[in-house]
Amino acid sequence: MTTFEEDNSPQAARLRLSRRGFLSGAAALTVAAALARPGRAYAQDAQFCASLGWTVWESGRHIVSGYQDAISRLGGTLTIADANYDVKKQADQIAAFVASKPAAIFITPADAAAIAPAVQAAVASGVPIFCGDSYVPNTTVTSTAMSNNFGLGAYGAQYIVDRLKGKGKVALVSLPSNESWDQRTLGAKSVFVRYPDIQVVYEIAFALGGTTTPRQVVDNILTANAELDAIWCAWDGAASEGTLAIKAAGRDTFITGIDGGQQSFEYIQAGSPFALTMAQSFYEMAFMNAFYAHEVIAGRKAPRFVITPSYAVTQESLADIEIPDNYDQPGEAAKLGWQRAL
Repeated sequence: MTTFEEDNSPQAARLRLSRRGFLSGAAALTVAAALARPGRAYAQDAQFCASLGWTVWESGRHIVSGYQDAISRLGGTLTIADANYDVKKQADQIAAFVASKPAAIFITPADAAAIAPAVQAAVASGVPIFCGDSYVPNTTVTSTAMSNNFGLGAYGAQYIVDRLKGKGKVALVSLPSNESWDQRTLGAKSVFVRYPDIQVVYEIAFALGGTTTPRQVVDNILTANAELDAIWCAWDGAASEGTLAIKAAGRDTFITGIDGGQQSFEYIQAGSPFALTMAQSFYEMAFMNAFYAHEVIAGRKAPRFVITPSYAVTQESLADIEIPDNYDQPGEAAKLGWQRAL
């Protein structure tokens, strides 16, 4: 758990943003314009709590940084709890945070559907609830900041179709345990079904926490399919491990993923079978949650949904640049010449 306190006056916040070049683009302009308005006060002493479904992996690190940086800049203190993909643990964390009566609670769901009752109870308590990375079904939180998961899946599938010129054999590694992640597979299938000469010859639903690794899954796919042009993966973990499997098998199959981050970018930049990742803006999801929490506390409005940027990253995108770690901070992707894909 972490707590941050500093000079959080609007003037100081504007100065820090200016000095560090932290925010630019549409989201940055929203924040900068808000801070610049006379009399637009932010909660200096507000207590915020964050129940995070996970903090591991690059995505978790960026989410934590987004929440920490936003509260540090805009005001208040922050307590973070990590559920480490344990739904019961996260439900207990949320209940404990509600009992502490914070100004707002931030939630990145470990499993959006399973955590819904705990989130419903939190909403009913009257505490403003802000979700990142995933919506929670059957409840209405104050605001949710997330990627277009259906679009992420569809974009990667269309990339495969285009690269294969509409004809080839494809396998899918899906991740149905989380409703938002499953939307990616539905998006991919919505594309593949439009092309009669694209054959989906193999599909496997991967279970997080099981005994089989993504590497083993892709090994099995390659063994079962002597002819295979591409593998679509619902997340970069499978695409990264699948890259190793493809190289070990000496196949010319290429693979795509979803998430973004240093490891994925390194594989892609090196010209490996990992050809495309749909890089999400995890940092911005968290930052927008915290920003709009301050807006609501001040009596202003927050959007029900914020669809944060995603970028289609290929070897061409990474040519002649250092691997970026801060691409998902608003404005940084533009400095790389990357255009928002979704």
